Amino acid sequence: MAIDIAFFIGTLKQEVESYQVPVVDLIAVQSRSAYKVLVATILSARTKDEVTAAAAQRLLEQAPDTEALRALSISRIQELIFPVGFYKSKAQYLAKLPQALDAFQGQIPDEIEDLVTLPGVGRKTANLVRAVAFDKDAICVDTHVHRIMNIWGYVNTKTPLETEMALRQKLPKTHWKEVNAILVAFGQGICRPVSPHCHACVLKNRCLQKGVRPKKVPG
Repeated sequence: MAIDIAFFIGTLKQEVESYQVPVVDLIAVQSRSAYKVLVATILSARTKDEVTAAAAQRLLEQAPDTEALRALSISRIQELIFPVGFYKSKAQYLAKLPQALDAFQGQIPDEIEDLVTLPGVGRKTANLVRAVAFDKDAICVDTHVHRIMNIWGYVNTKTPLETEMALRQKLPKTHWKEVNAILVAFGQGICRPVSPHCHACVLKNRCLQKGVRPKKVPG
């Protein structure tokens, strides 16, 4: 059964308006700085938003630009970003970032192929930076987007990369830049990886719930 993806995304866009805004999107609204968005995105991997936000604030106060970041030691970066997930690895990525950006005249590039050459930047991060910082067409597929699109039956894929490629072929471009923020908020709030609240979902009568074991409601 084909789903009306415009209805699904439009309904959830209204639903998540009152939810917490993902930290990377919040930073973009506040500054529109590609550097700050990139730093926050690197920090956000496998880390809760509230931890990411605090760490990003501490780091960016000390290193508001790439030249200030270049002056910080790896140990100092570690101190500033702890306790984000994999903080030691992320500190190394961030310490190497200014030198890597020398190839782009010190500027954050806006092409996926260029972004993925930077330390600590994979396709998910690159797409998010391109969409959020530069407002250009990109599909950021994190675990929530991958999982929920498969639950809906909109795609039938095994990995986030497969989902990204499938969505590039199938998802109308009008939804590319917004889909990640919407589904991340929805995935954290209602359509959770463990015990999703299907009973409270605005799409419960339309969702295929492929592979889902809904949370049991007492009574």
